[in-house]
Amino acid sequence: MTTTIEKAMATDGQAFAVLPPEPLILSLGGETLEITPLRIGELPGFARAVKPIAAHLSTQPDWMLILAEDGEALIQALAIACRRPPEWLAALSLDEAIQVAEAVFEVNADFFIQRVVPQLQRVSQRLGSLKLGPIVSSDSSAPVTAIATS
Repeated sequence: MTTTIEKAMATDGQAFAVLPPEPLILSLGGETLEITPLRIGELPGFARAVKPIAAHLSTQPDWMLILAEDGEALIQALAIACRRPPEWLAALSLDEAIQVAEAVFEVNADFFIQRVVPQLQRVSQRLGSLKLGPIVSSDSSAPVTAIATS
């Protein structure tokens, strides 16, 4: 089985950012996957699946530890991210599954770091700079008075 990952590159060798983002193309045993950033509708299921393994994720995760402790969660998360059934992913060889995981995390990390985080920071700064007037409460309830108890 030949496995190749192809990524769109700019002439200077840096990753080329486009709208929509270029997928990572992953060829596994004659099947081609186009790994793209998660879509909003995929995030809830992906987040639930990733929750048990989140503490183990880093720039160089220990995939064997993750598989040993929470393999089913990892398979579910990767299946969501590569848009394939969990059974398809579970049938891959270990080296192929690691390549899928690497591609999924690479494309989503790039997407979140380069596009989502700056957008969230921009919106946060914009909202923080809004001049809101004083908040006036309504007279919908009577004032609370202290009542001595014995």
